[in-house]
Amino acid sequence: MSRQFDVRPNTRPRSDADRAAILADPGFGQYFSDHMATATWTKDAGWHDREVGPYRPFELDPAAAVLHYAQEIFEGLKAYRHADNSIWLFRPEKNAERMARSARRLALPELSTEDFLDSIETLVRTDHAWVPSGGEGNFYIRPFMFASETFLGVRPSQTVTYCCIAGPAGSYFANGVQPVDIWLSTNYVRSAPGGTGAAKTGGNYAASLVAQQEAYDHGCEQVLFTDGAERKWVEELGGMNIYFVTTDGELITPSLEGTILEGVTRDSVLTLAADRGLKPVERRISIDEVFDGIGDKSITEIFACGTAAVINPVGSLRTADAVHTVADGHPGEHTEGLRQALLDIQYGRAEDSRGWLRKVC
Repeated sequence: MSRQFDVRPNTRPRSDADRAAILADPGFGQYFSDHMATATWTKDAGWHDREVGPYRPFELDPAAAVLHYAQEIFEGLKAYRHADNSIWLFRPEKNAERMARSARRLALPELSTEDFLDSIETLVRTDHAWVPSGGEGNFYIRPFMFASETFLGVRPSQTVTYCCIAGPAGSYFANGVQPVDIWLSTNYVRSAPGGTGAAKTGGNYAASLVAQQEAYDHGCEQVLFTDGAERKWVEELGGMNIYFVTTDGELITPSLEGTILEGVTRDSVLTLAADRGLKPVERRISIDEVFDGIGDKSITEIFACGTAAVINPVGSLRTADAVHTVADGHPGEHTEGLRQALLDIQYGRAEDSRGWLRKVC
């Protein structure tokens, strides 16, 4: 495959000392590497001006369409350094497919899988020194596109900018992998039938922020949403999918039904479930069924998953009236086992029998 994204080196990269200090304690989403991938789409010319060049600010006109009509989408995936110093991506083709679906829903142009992968791989190869080694450090990659036409009017933008940035990352949660308390939102919903819930677009996350703040105000780390029609069916957290382990050996997650983001980690966990003797089940599950299951102990574990957090145990679900503690409040064996199994594949410690890894360099 010929390279589509040519490299224009950054003439003022971070020093080795600065980069080493960042890699020692990267946090999450705080630091970014020396380069970024960009491309432009116009209605007449299609995609053009593909390059990997210096990381830099955008210059946007105040009338840029994205600032007024929120026409934008994004993705999130990671690169992992293996023990032999090679660097790999995990199922990036799934992210390419999801970005294309999001683009269709937001009336944006689709970026080909070839361009999507080449932008990422060229960026990772160019900034390979930024990929952490050891522990659970990783290189978090954020491809996105937005309406950049200078125009005020409600129609799809005729100029679109694609960009991919990346940076070293540690744990998504400040306290590491510990059971989190989840606030059940009764005032707000994340999505509704016919809406943008299945697309990875910033508007979904913006709409969740007031509910997330409500969760913080009640001492919780995350918020759980129910459906927009009946307010009774569990959907997902503000940024992660959710699972329930039962005494019957089922691993239940809410069915997608067009209102839930189709997570790559979600799909991977469903696939790995059988390896642990669990039966993966995708179906509607009501919040009352969840509370009853916690109460009678038929639900033994709850966990959330996503690219950033991987898998994180849920210690309790909380409402204004009650605290529903899951089992003994500690991580369950299946939660820990699935998390370890997934990480072992991603970091090359276990056989990749399903062909999920893609070598970059």
